[in-house]
Amino acid sequence: MLTPIKDYPAILFSNQGQKILLIADLHLGWEMGLSKKGIHVPSQMPKLRDRVVRLVSKIHPDKLLILGDVKHTITKTELGEWRDVPQFFSDLVEHIRDIQIIRGNHDGNLEPLLPPAIPVHPASGIAFGELGVFHGHTWPSKKLLKCRTLLMAHVHPTVTLFDSFGFRMMAPVWVKARIDAGELSKIYGQKQAKPWTGDKKLKKRSLGPKVCQLFVMPCFNHFLGGRPINKLSTGRKYISPLLRSKAIDLDSADVSLLDGSFLGKVDQLRTLAQ
Repeated sequence: MLTPIKDYPAILFSNQGQKILLIADLHLGWEMGLSKKGIHVPSQMPKLRDRVVRLVSKIHPDKLLILGDVKHTITKTELGEWRDVPQFFSDLVEHIRDIQIIRGNHDGNLEPLLPPAIPVHPASGIAFGELGVFHGHTWPSKKLLKCRTLLMAHVHPTVTLFDSFGFRMMAPVWVKARIDAGELSKIYGQKQAKPWTGDKKLKKRSLGPKVCQLFVMPCFNHFLGGRPINKLSTGRKYISPLLRSKAIDLDSADVSLLDGSFLGKVDQLRTLAQ
């Protein structure tokens, strides 16, 4: 069972009696990019750390799973990240011992910054029963397509809305979209130059993917913006191969605020973004 945490960009997954708390896109060290442009912002790591600690204290999960982009730079590591990332996890392990990470596209050279006990999983993701989780900048692994639900991050989904006076509201959102398993099977067949046949152990039960829905997580770092999904025209490309594929029906995807308020479908919200 997946349960979004009210007023937080976080979600709880209950799996065989274990509570797994999922967050994504911390982007620790994002201030370094501004300092190079002459804009000096003090490190916001303590505020992000305290926000995670409050969440952990509220939920009491057995495991914390971070769906990528722990740090902000992509292939290198800035001086501020050498300070903030180790301190962040050193403080956090005092509150929750089991922490795991899915590698994001900003997580190059991440391992030297982490305590040895924190594993980093491939960007293609891992599965927990009926839930498959991955960052989103790459395709999920074939194994994840045997799950019923996929959960990804990476795109920092928001909505932009204008009222009749021209005032604009931008807010982070949850996105829930339908997945066409047949189309996804066809895509994987093209990628691998052979049709999906399923693993031999599963052949009697299923010959193809059974994944049917996708959740897209909002960014946990509230200092950063996002990409308004209701302003992306059909011709513009999403920064995720799965979202760019015909297997995902984004126009009819459900959009909800962090407090649980249902806003409508993506195509309906486009009329309010003008």
